[in-house]
Amino acid sequence: MRKGIISAGNWLVDFVKIIEKYPAPGNLITIESTETGLGGCAHNVLVDLAHLHTDIPLYAAGCIGDDPNGEYVLNEIEKYNIDKSYMKIVPHTPTAYTDVMAEKGGRSRTYFHCRGANAQLDIEHIDTIDTNAKIFHLGYLLLLDKLDAEDPQYKVKAARILDKLQKKGYKTSVDVVSEESNRFSRIITPCLPFTDYLIINEVEAAQCTGIPTRTSQNTVIIENIKNAAQQLLDNGVKELVTIHFPEGGYAINKNGNSIFVPSFPIPPQHIVSTVGAGDAFCSGMLYAIHEEYSLKESLLFASACAYFNLRNATCTGGAPTLDEVTKFLENHK
Repeated sequence: MRKGIISAGNWLVDFVKIIEKYPAPGNLITIESTETGLGGCAHNVLVDLAHLHTDIPLYAAGCIGDDPNGEYVLNEIEKYNIDKSYMKIVPHTPTAYTDVMAEKGGRSRTYFHCRGANAQLDIEHIDTIDTNAKIFHLGYLLLLDKLDAEDPQYKVKAARILDKLQKKGYKTSVDVVSEESNRFSRIITPCLPFTDYLIINEVEAAQCTGIPTRTSQNTVIIENIKNAAQQLLDNGVKELVTIHFPEGGYAINKNGNSIFVPSFPIPPQHIVSTVGAGDAFCSGMLYAIHEEYSLKESLLFASACAYFNLRNATCTGGAPTLDEVTKFLENHK
């Protein structure tokens, strides 16, 4: 019986600067505090899962540079007893990093990103993976240049490797990055038939489907969230589509079962940063899927993981243990 989760894709160092508000062009704003931590979908998901302190085997896969930041990544992986056998060091290439400008209270965040070694992650790096893990999670598409590239048969190389992974017996999970572009239909749509679990936010769902998920006043449109999720299933996702957003989470599976669960309320003054909240939600969903929770239980668990994340400036600094999540859910029935 398969057991374990592989997380592959983006590994990077985050330099998070907390500011009162984002300044107008040409103006100055004071950086009130600075924190350094690791980020990227692959890292965030794995470390959040490791913080749960379960017996689920965890595996890391990706590319880093032969530099101090790359060494920092490997040391972090070792610290959490995550298998690093499939981490590849790319010479003469920097480890990816991001400068994050985060407004206090979680109002907004802005990223300045150097893709570095992440851009070199390719099919041959993933094709060598041979474990007894149950789930293979890939993120973020749209930030993995080699895998985002065109493929003559599959339209995009990521779809080719996801197909190979499914044929090896893995359940595949995919996350994407939020960006303003027209690349979603070209890169994401071809991957959907080879994706078992799609876990994205409402902005990405709108970009993937063309269905607006918020009004001009920034109010979430729940009915359109449902329509977008259904369209993603119709476009090929095999088992489950989950769309998360600050107001809650919505999930629908291949059998047509669906549910919306609102987020746990948190006072704005308790929100330190929203950096990594989406990945915290994703890690919670992956754990719940791995453990075969119901749709409602899965969304509640994922939402609780995101809740804890909001109280820390870095991507994973607020990650809870399984006991903490369990007690939180008991107290918030």
